[in-house]
Amino acid sequence: MGATAATARTWLLIEQPGPWGRKALTGSRLDPAVGRALDRAADGTGVRVALIRRPGRHADLPTAAGHRVYLAHTAPGDSWVRTDTLADPAELAELDFAALGTGSHGGFGTARVGPPLALVCTNGRRDRCCAVRGRPLAAELAAGGHADVWEVTHLGGHRFSPTMLVLPYGYAYGRVDGRLAKDVLEAARGGRVVLEGCRGRSAWDRPGQAADLAVRALAGVDGEGALTVRRTVAGPGGDTWSVLVAHTDARAWEVAVTRSAARPPRPESCDGPLGTPACLAATGITAVT
Repeated sequence: MGATAATARTWLLIEQPGPWGRKALTGSRLDPAVGRALDRAADGTGVRVALIRRPGRHADLPTAAGHRVYLAHTAPGDSWVRTDTLADPAELAELDFAALGTGSHGGFGTARVGPPLALVCTNGRRDRCCAVRGRPLAAELAAGGHADVWEVTHLGGHRFSPTMLVLPYGYAYGRVDGRLAKDVLEAARGGRVVLEGCRGRSAWDRPGQAADLAVRALAGVDGEGALTVRRTVAGPGGDTWSVLVAHTDARAWEVAVTRSAARPPRPESCDGPLGTPACLAATGITAVT
């Protein structure tokens, strides 16, 4: 599952109760024009926009007047979450998305203080396994009071459902059960990262995710802000990379990452045909002095 997390340095999460379509930004009770505007504004900025709702039944009822909004930046050492409640999500299209992607919130909302945000993918229109497996997990976590739990529209990697994203640090997890989710969220409260089931940190591109996880496993690093991906250089052919990972204590590692086709063939989604999705893995780690 390593190096399969959705890539986004900043997440914009908009509360939208009720049913979600396959493309939720334009297939829900959110005004489709607003969804299209937000999608265009976020394109190429490092910001990912998603819809959220509280766990539970989602009857097709009129939307509540206020929409809770979370803005989360996931860079190590500079992770934060800000929140506000808006009557009209159309206001969000006026945000400076380029600045948001670099970690500048522009004074949006207020700083959120509290337990981690746990976002569980439950969009059954996207892939039915996300609903069948994700909704019970979200309900279990919400009932247990382990975090601030929301259902979310799409985290990618349907074949790994249930999938979960933890904010503010942006680490994604797959094939999550209640025990793993609780361990992950308890660690996140203390600024630590659990490697079991970890798909990667959304702040990094896929080669960076592979390198980050490999160094953590090799060196026993669990502090969320301890490692930074400093440089990624693609090799010839587009299937290899050299990634420099640095520790806050001045250690550094050069990580060789290689892409290959997954074997044996497996479904890429719950109802999908067999395929050979790309897998990225560290194939060598060298300490840099």
